[in-house]
Amino acid sequence: MSHAPSPSRASWWRPDVHADRRPFLIARNRIQAAFRTFFAERDFLEVDTATLQVSPGNEAHLHAFSTTALTTDGRALPLHLHTSPEFACKKLLAAGETRIACFAHVYRNRERGPLHHPEFTMLEWYRAGEDYTQLMADCAALLALSADIAGTRQFAYRGMTCDPFAAPERLSVADAFHRLAGIDLLASVAADGTTDRDQLAAQLTSAGIRHAPDDTWTDLYSRVLVEKVEPGLGKGRATILDRYPICEAALARPAADDPRVAERFELYACGVELANAFGELTDPVEQRARFAAEMAEKQRVYGETYPLDEDFLAALALMPAASGIALGFDRLVMLAAGATRIDQVMWAPVTEWQ
Repeated sequence: MSHAPSPSRASWWRPDVHADRRPFLIARNRIQAAFRTFFAERDFLEVDTATLQVSPGNEAHLHAFSTTALTTDGRALPLHLHTSPEFACKKLLAAGETRIACFAHVYRNRERGPLHHPEFTMLEWYRAGEDYTQLMADCAALLALSADIAGTRQFAYRGMTCDPFAAPERLSVADAFHRLAGIDLLASVAADGTTDRDQLAAQLTSAGIRHAPDDTWTDLYSRVLVEKVEPGLGKGRATILDRYPICEAALARPAADDPRVAERFELYACGVELANAFGELTDPVEQRARFAAEMAEKQRVYGETYPLDEDFLAALALMPAASGIALGFDRLVMLAAGATRIDQVMWAPVTEWQ
């Protein structure tokens, strides 16, 4: 029996298929060039970080590709393909850089679909000494720039449309849960950030949202976010979903006016998550504790953990106050160019597996 992939699943290199994809790819190149100019004009340095890292990241639900490095004396050292260039970029901030941007190929296991690919391009940029609200302005400018370069006035995806030139709506997570699901989210979050699973479960029951008896608070939160909130974001104009519960923002600092929430926002257009931003946490003791909690959850759910990057934790002690953001570049190109799948905007996507 042949195990060769069918032409419909592994044919990006066929001339006829490439001809259909080529306009998306040319748009990708033009948008990337325009973005590089955007950052250069604002005194950002473009940096290039290593893909192999001691730790791929320490968030419970991110999955890495792992490998082994052999030393010259035959020792085996575990390494991982990074899920983000974040740790390396923050080390550069600790080293003294103040404005940096990075186009990085990143790798995430267990991800494949119209909006997911195991290898994709992340655009990250960081502003030392600047508030995370400046990143919101950056996002609005980049949405408009991508649309202008692609020659479109409107993003469209799965029946939703979004005006990339309109000022984004800024909406707190708590307000989004109330508006779109009828849930008072912060009623289940204490002042010290601890959560009340049963209180939130009772609200889901009242709202008619199905859930399981063994769902944790985070499971319940994620269910509402995915099923009720995200589909309503980025309609008509982009949405900046702001002020996440502190337990859902492992690398962000608490908001000055409410310790229950963090300086974290995500950017949505047409229901598609495009970017994730933080007012960066720079307390190494707190960061270590959060990573430990994330890895405990990863062990509970998946039976595995990743090591901590001790260099990163040491660098946090030197890192200045900063804001940083990761944008899924391929997804933004998809919306700007009118593609329907992420692999349509990649020059050489990973071949589909059977």
